Amino acid sequence: MNSDGGGFAFDQVVVERGGVRALDHFSATVPGRGVTAVSGPSGSGKSTLLRLCNRLEVPASGRVLLDGHDVAGLDPLRLRRRVGMVFQKPTPFPGTVADNLRTAAPDAGPGRMDEALRRVALDGSWLNRDATGLSGGEAQRVCVARTLITRPEVLLLDEPTSALDTDAARVLEDAVRRLAADGVAVLWVSHDMAQVERVADRVLRIDRGRCAGLQPITRPSQPEEMTG
Repeated sequence: MNSDGGGFAFDQVVVERGGVRALDHFSATVPGRGVTAVSGPSGSGKSTLLRLCNRLEVPASGRVLLDGHDVAGLDPLRLRRRVGMVFQKPTPFPGTVADNLRTAAPDAGPGRMDEALRRVALDGSWLNRDATGLSGGEAQRVCVARTLITRPEVLLLDEPTSALDTDAARVLEDAVRRLAADGVAVLWVSHDMAQVERVADRVLRIDRGRCAGLQPITRPSQPEEMTG
């Protein structure tokens, strides 16, 4: 099984916890472009799949490939710079927004910080703000910027808007679409099918730990051929 254009491939992956299989011989190929939504019932293995991508989870058997290379043979710290992850709950660290960005990229100067913030619809005026005093939507965007400042190839999003109001969620959705247009591949776990329709280029469906299909979402301005 080969990955497509720097994407991920999952080859007969099994993940077990307490004798229960979170993923059961899961196989799929995810293109390394655009936004791939990961959808399925609660407990179907969506978050587990994301955690496999940067080795926060390790399979009992099977392989996870990035750009054709088994992630088991890659240095975890380097892998996590290539494949950044943003969790459901915003986790800003104490200090300023600039302090948060420096935790990910200690050598980053103001220009690089400003670039990361612009990619999430913020700007350099936010650098001196207290990160722990931000609203939920602002904090989540800072967390995305903190991930982006390492310039990852892939962004993993585990229901990042589930705790946000509608306006904050739409701002983050727009930012992610711009990231995808700039060449960052995105895997986005979401229960919200309306959001999937707005944001994703394709949807990877998981049911009971197995792949239930990978289907394109065609927009009038951005038609996409069937991906299988």
